[in-house]
Amino acid sequence: MHHSQLITTSLAFEGLCDEIESAGIVAFDTEFVSEFTYRPELCLLQFATPKRAVAVDPFEVRDLDRWWRIMAEGRANVIVHGSREEVRFCLRYAGQRPPRIWDVQIAEGLESRGFPLSYSSLVARVLGKTTSGKETRTDWRKRPLTDRQIHYAVEDVQHLIEIFETQQKTLGARGRVEWAQTEIDRFLDDIEAESTREAWRKLSGTSGFSSRELAVARELWIWREREAESQDRPARKILRDDLLVELVKRQPGDTADLLATRDMNRSDYRRMAPQMIGAIQKAKALPANALPPVRRNDKDHDEQILAQLLGMALANRCAQQEVAMQLVGTSSDLKHLVRWHVYGERTGEPPKILSGWRSDVCGALLTDVLEGRVALRISDPQSDHPLTFIRLDGPQELSP
Repeated sequence: MHHSQLITTSLAFEGLCDEIESAGIVAFDTEFVSEFTYRPELCLLQFATPKRAVAVDPFEVRDLDRWWRIMAEGRANVIVHGSREEVRFCLRYAGQRPPRIWDVQIAEGLESRGFPLSYSSLVARVLGKTTSGKETRTDWRKRPLTDRQIHYAVEDVQHLIEIFETQQKTLGARGRVEWAQTEIDRFLDDIEAESTREAWRKLSGTSGFSSRELAVARELWIWREREAESQDRPARKILRDDLLVELVKRQPGDTADLLATRDMNRSDYRRMAPQMIGAIQKAKALPANALPPVRRNDKDHDEQILAQLLGMALANRCAQQEVAMQLVGTSSDLKHLVRWHVYGERTGEPPKILSGWRSDVCGALLTDVLEGRVALRISDPQSDHPLTFIRLDGPQELSP
């Protein structure tokens, strides 16, 4: 029954693309597998137009260029949910970011405290409808696809256009449509910048490293990425994060020393040992001015305390305004504000928590707290926003 929803020919795919361009709006999702390759392997594409919901099998329809051009050139408004991988696919296959994206998950976080909501939770919250669930254990590479798989996959796009239309009304009534679009654009900026960002800094276990050790970590990371891409394998299958960090600590100088590291006794490690040692030696030879900086000083503890205080203030304000705190600001955003506003560390971009729609949410509250201009008291312990902030230069409460 559901096989009628699966497109496996180029002719049917072209017809779908015509329909999408004519409608000017489409819901979009993908199924992919990321455990076995350097980049996730695209296994299914799901679309919903105002007329129908279908899936496209990329193993049968090999040329998907028409769709990626529609998405990348903004020929239709593309409605998505949690769209990081879909945007990455567009960047990979079309070479540019999609200009007309609406992510319902992000948008919902700007009118409720729920973020990130799963698809089923979002459908239930916005539309009051239930969904069947998710095929979480499916290997989407295997063929043929079952009726059940196709049903679940297509269901992931069936309600997106209706949710989008509802959000346009509800966010519009609160003057927050522009907030949502701004945040979606920022989300796209972050994905587009992934290739140039210092991703190696996300390695766990590097806190306390010196600049030289960070340089070793960076060079090993860069080597691992190149090796993973050339072998088309996930980077962590080339060298686990914990082993990479251990190599940074030990900095072996020869193959025997490297292979003596615990869990480094695989045969492919012996083959790759000269490259790993080369990366380590390259980092050790760098001049001091080429080393990555370490930001570590005696303000760290005070910074943490002030950020926690701001976190309480922000959580209270977000509850009042019915907006997800995770979207407004993370703990690192609050620490950035403390460094910027209290300690005068003004290099780089200003704190995002003080710009755009975020300033509408926080107002001057956070800077007033840091400057000691407001006091707080518990007004209603039973409330989801129990704190009240009072200006010290007057009796009035700060408005939400």
